[in-house]
Amino acid sequence: MALSPAVPTATALALRGPIGSLDAYIDAVSRIPVQSREEEFALARRLRENEDLEAARELVLSHLRFVVHIARGYTGYGLPMGDLVQEGNVGLMKAVKRFDPTLGVRLVSFAVHWIRAEIHEYVLRNWRLVKVATTKAQRKLFFNLRKAKKNLSWLSAEETAAVAKDLGVTPAEVTQMEQRLSARDVSFDPVPDQDDEDGSYSPAAYLPAPDADPAIAVENEEWEDASSTRLHHALATLDPRSRAIVERRWLVEDNKATLHELAAEFDVSAERIRQIETAAMKKLRAAMA
Repeated sequence: MALSPAVPTATALALRGPIGSLDAYIDAVSRIPVQSREEEFALARRLRENEDLEAARELVLSHLRFVVHIARGYTGYGLPMGDLVQEGNVGLMKAVKRFDPTLGVRLVSFAVHWIRAEIHEYVLRNWRLVKVATTKAQRKLFFNLRKAKKNLSWLSAEETAAVAKDLGVTPAEVTQMEQRLSARDVSFDPVPDQDDEDGSYSPAAYLPAPDADPAIAVENEEWEDASSTRLHHALATLDPRSRAIVERRWLVEDNKATLHELAAEFDVSAERIRQIETAAMKKLRAAMA
């Protein structure tokens, strides 16, 4: 059946070049004509019997609109729509590769399961930093519990039991998944926000400080005491002038004396003060080694 010139073919639309936005992509795929059962059957046979890649591409292009429709059902998880569509397209391509036209089923009915499977995997990998569903039962709960809840409040005991019965799991599993869905990710490093102004609830705040070990604290304190004692004894080995120069140049926190100030006080040159200081420091290092 020939198409009128006003209706572009799937291949013509696909070859129009890169599409700059998701809206433009959705608009483009929505204008790709849907294939009839006969056209779909012929393309699927070409792919299956002759490995015709052009036939595979036509099948994929004509079903991209269905991927967009399915992906829209997962926008409530807060993930980018473009990524959901992309993952769904991967599922569509897998379905096209495995599609058997002799079974009498339309490709869209067969592909929906593959499309959803790829989107499910993407949602589970990216919805939270920590995985919330790892077993088959948990995955089933993850995608059905939100639909089963009639409101945002916690389920009552009767509602929990009813949901568990409908989904074929235990009430404890329903409660556990409900708690996981209601939780939120917490940044490891402190990130102040409205609920945590100083970041004290971040996991990093609960790590012990490097000096929190009592043994290390005692060791550091003993080392400081020993160092102070050795320094005191080393200073006692210096002559009064050398000790005064070292103390005023190195052992006071504020108003440290300059070479010229000490030179005027001891009536020598600044160079002589520097020499005395250098010799005294060398003697102190030897005494404390």
